[in-house]
Amino acid sequence: MSSFASAGSTPNISASAPHRSRERIHPTAVIHPKAELHETVQVGPYAVIGEHVRIAAHTVVGAHVVIDGWTEIGEGNHIFPGAVVGTEPQDLKYSGAPSQVVIGRGNRIREFVTINRATNEGEATLIGDYNLLMAYTHVAHNCVIENQVVITNAVSLAGHIHIESQARIGGMVGIHQFTRIGRLAMVGAMSRVDRDVPPYMLVEGHPARIRGLNLVGLRRAQGMEGSLPLLRQVYRFLYRSGLPLEKALQTLRSSLCVVCNSGAEGERHVLSLQGKEWVDETGSLQHLLQFLEDSLSQPQRRGPLPALRGRGEDSLSTAMRSTSELDD
Repeated sequence: MSSFASAGSTPNISASAPHRSRERIHPTAVIHPKAELHETVQVGPYAVIGEHVRIAAHTVVGAHVVIDGWTEIGEGNHIFPGAVVGTEPQDLKYSGAPSQVVIGRGNRIREFVTINRATNEGEATLIGDYNLLMAYTHVAHNCVIENQVVITNAVSLAGHIHIESQARIGGMVGIHQFTRIGRLAMVGAMSRVDRDVPPYMLVEGHPARIRGLNLVGLRRAQGMEGSLPLLRQVYRFLYRSGLPLEKALQTLRSSLCVVCNSGAEGERHVLSLQGKEWVDETGSLQHLLQFLEDSLSQPQRRGPLPALRGRGEDSLSTAMRSTSELDD
């Protein structure tokens, strides 16, 4: 999984079970003698850590946490009380294979989060770096969560879901298996997501529908604010032009050209549309087009969510944006 850092890497573990510091391990914790914990790992009361678990430096395991199965946890994570990581998948096809959970660094896994390992041997449930999984989140088998994702309380991820970096998922959302959530997308609370959520979009509803661009997220993301004029134009063309999505994608792809510069800037991708030109400085347009094309063509992908038609940026989108801007 080279698309995000360190989720598939082996944690840096320099001290195994016999060398644990008594001060950092609560005496009521139950740790298998073959589990590998760095000497700086802290383990709280009544935690249970299984035989095949490996935990890297400066990770904190709270009270009553259960970590089992073939689970690797990187540096600097904080796993809060009651979380359960690495247990068998809730999948009737599971037959006891030594599948994995691999977690990167700097994640916050809050109270009563459950993370299941993958279904088949050689597969893994992957969580990248610096994510926040709030209380009662469920991450099912074979899910992939990239970097800097925020998942709010009581969200349920079915199997084989892929969430790209910097996405935001509101509370009590249910997401269908094999769904993909694009980079910097925002899913409103209590939505039912049964198809792919394109990058940079704000979606909400039951079932969820695209309501507009995730303007607050784009403004807050470092280096992305300059892409707003381009993404606004592309959004209008994709979802407000009246063209079928496939036709709109073909038009955008054919209107995107590479301009070679002799200076230090090198190649630039330029969109020429309706008599105007926009430079894709961040690669956001390329990523959006590729996401949508893959969603429509790849096996097991569920296709992208549609947008509400003929309403522009509707009142709900405007209200959510106005409320979020109070935090800026």
